[in-house]
Amino acid sequence: MHKGLSDRTEIAVRFNEADPLGIVWHGHYIRYFEDGREAFGAKYGIRYLDFFKKGFVVPIVSVQCDYKRSLKYGQTVIVETNFIPCAAAKIKFSYRLFNAETNELVATGSSVQVFLDKTNSLLQLVNPPFFEEWKKQHQLVNEKR
Repeated sequence: MHKGLSDRTEIAVRFNEADPLGIVWHGHYIRYFEDGREAFGAKYGIRYLDFFKKGFVVPIVSVQCDYKRSLKYGQTVIVETNFIPCAAAKIKFSYRLFNAETNELVATGSSVQVFLDKTNSLLQLVNPPFFEEWKKQHQLVNEKR
C-alpha cells in the first residue's frame, strides 16, 4: 500500500477556451490536466524546471481523456491530480475534473511521462536517484504497473 499524493486546484474557464456557444473545446481539457500537473509539482517540489535543473526533461508520451460533461465559459473547473507510483522510469498521473459550482464530474484521464536527458536522446530505464529520493521522502512504495 502506498500513501497517495494528490492536489486540487481551481481554474476559471477563460473566454478564449470556448466556442461561440460558450462550450469549452475538448482539447482544453488536456490543458487543464497540464495545469493540474503544474500545481502538483509546485506543491510537492517536482516542477518541470526542477527536473531540468537535475539534467532531465519529462515529455508526455501518453495522455488519455474521457469526457463526461461539458464545461462553459464563466464556470470554474476543479482539477484533481493524483500521482500514481510505479517502479518504471516514468511519471504517471490520473485526473478528475469537476464543475466547481455543482461538483459534477466533468472528465477523467491520465498521463505518462518519461525521463530523457536535456538533449532529448537518453531514455532512462531506471528512475534518476533524485526522483527515487523524492519518492522515499513522500513514503511512496514502488509498485509494478
